[in-house]
Order: sequence, then structure tokens, then C-alpha cells
Amino acid sequence: MVGVLERAGFSVAFLYLSLGLLPLLPPRLTGSEPLTILPLTLEPEAAAQAHYKACDRLKLERKQRRMCRRDPGVAETLVEAVSMSALECQYQFRFERWNCTLEGRYRASLLKRGFKETAFLYAISSAGLTHALAKACSAGRMERCTCDEAPDLENREAWQWGGCGDNLKYSSKFVKEFLGRRSSKDLRARVDFHNNLVGVKASGVIKAGVETTCKCHGVSGSCTVRTCWRQLAPFHEVGKRLKHKYETALKVGSTTNEATGEAGALSPPRGRATGTGGGDPLPRTPELVHLDDSPSFCLAGRFSPGTAGRRCHREKNCESICCGRGHNTQSRVVTRPCQCQVRWCCYVECRQCTQREEVYTCKG
Repeated sequence: MVGVLERAGFSVAFLYLSLGLLPLLPPRLTGSEPLTILPLTLEPEAAAQAHYKACDRLKLERKQRRMCRRDPGVAETLVEAVSMSALECQYQFRFERWNCTLEGRYRASLLKRGFKETAFLYAISSAGLTHALAKACSAGRMERCTCDEAPDLENREAWQWGGCGDNLKYSSKFVKEFLGRRSSKDLRARVDFHNNLVGVKASGVIKAGVETTCKCHGVSGSCTVRTCWRQLAPFHEVGKRLKHKYETALKVGSTTNEATGEAGALSPPRGRATGTGGGDPLPRTPELVHLDDSPSFCLAGRFSPGTAGRRCHREKNCESICCGRGHNTQSRVVTRPCQCQVRWCCYVECRQCTQREEVYTCKG
């Protein structure tokens, strides 16, 4: 495992292995979670010491540790990006055989291989860091960046730039420098770096999620003047785009595939342009790429716990998730709040409604 990571250089996906944050994550991502998850409310000297220790705990390379230490907001944002990326991964794959299982040995084994799922993890991780840093700049949590004033946008109407835009320009530049690029003849290292850039490149994923948000000013609510700023769309939008890229990912070659037991020679994808380097099979276009064919994830193994006992939706995905083994049906009675009304002042009153529902789980 160490050898693979050393060849590839530090990747944000490595944080999944080093932080052990997943048991602390909230159950579901809404796309509008608060940014501050590790607030520093210490005295300045104590806060600086805590910041340095936080950077050291992330097991960064020397250059990355230096970048982390020079801005107190970086370590906190790195941790937040891991949480946000893991949640989004689990959300996007909630109906799939592989449901982004990242516990213990499964994530360690997965990150060793060049599967499509690994490509998605690298991309969603770097995208999450880019997104979190841009938000942290506009929230005033970073010392080396502020709001994006968007001076490059055209003022075609009677508006003025104000508010506090998310600083995508700074965050993209920071993440690219943070990830770095090592000259390497190792195809796996180049593939991992390429997938990282898919999550960072403004023309590929993130920039498409920038929205211009405006607020009107004028007499009686008229829109004589508008104050506008650039704001990143919810991270869900980035997750959806990357999920689509996962579904159309390109296989650029193969190594000995432990998932299938087969071996193959390196070759570029048919009909795709290859890079300028000699024999480099990576495409120029911002697509996710992978080396190995993914396992089925049906049975428990090195890469997932399998799908036995997994809950499914009968009309939607039971046939696929259960891998043809069929599913069990269990009927149960549940009680939920219903017919809620707001009472003055100041509480919500609900009735308790009981209903019977059926739960479907995959057979072993």
C-alpha cells in the first residue's frame, strides 16, 4: 500500500486512510452542511500550536505540510473536505452494489487498485477540497484568500459586484499546487493524478457549478440596482457530474487484474486522442480513467462486504443489487409524525400515524 501511494504522490484520497473520520460522519449529505466542523476557540499561541499539530497528524509530504502550516484554515478545511467527499460518495452510490464502503480493509484494498471506483474516489476527493477551500475563503476562515470579487465578469446590466463570492480561482490554484505533479513513468501514478485533476479543472467539473447570485435594491422592491456575487452550487451537483463521468469512464490499459485473474497489455482507448508523451495512453479530455476491470461486488471479499443482507427497492434495484440471488420480504409496522402544524407560540404539533410497510433485503 505504501509503495503505491509513494509512487502516486500524496492524493486527497489518502486522507480516507489516515484520518479515520468515517464513524463520525452524519448519516446523510444535504449539500448545505456548515463549513466549521473543528472550530478553534483557543488563545492565539495555543491555536497556532494546535494548527501545527493538526497538519502533522495528516501525514503530509514536506511541501504539503508547509502549505498547511502557513494558513491556519487549511487543516480544518482538509478534514472537512474528506467528510464532505465521503458523504457525497455514499449518497451517489446508495443504490449500487458498491455503496462506497470505506471501512477498514475495504478502502485500503480498493485504493491499491485501478478500478473505476478508485478513480471516482480520487476525483470526488480533489473536487471536495477545491469546493471546501473556495467556501472557506468566502467565509473568512483563510488568511491567504478572501472573497472572489469576480472582476472578470461582464457588467451587461445595472448591477454591481458585492456580497462575498466563493473564491474558486484561489482554491483551484492551491489544490493543483498542493497535489503537485511528479515526473513518473508509473502509469498508475499518472492515472491517479489525472483523476485528481478531473475533480479540480474548472473547465471540466467545478466551474460548471458556479452560479451568479443576485439581490435587488430599489424603491418598493424594484430592481433598479442588483448586487451580485459568484457562488458555488451545492456539492451535490459536482457529485452528480462525477457520477456520470464514473459511468462513462475510459479504460486506458490494464495490469494483472486480481479481480478477474487476467492480464493485458497497455493500450489507449479506441477512438480517443492520446497524450503527447511517448506511449502515454491517457486521454487529453477530462474523463475519468481506470486501469482494471471492477469486481462484481456481489460477494464478500477484499474490496467490499458483498450485498447479502443489503436493503433494496423492489421495483428499482433489487434484481441488480442482489445479483440474481433473490430478496427477502419483511412486513413491519412503523410510527411516524404526520399532519404537523405550527402553533403560536412557538412549537410544532404533530399526530403519530401508524402504517405497515414492506422491507426488502438481499438473500445471502
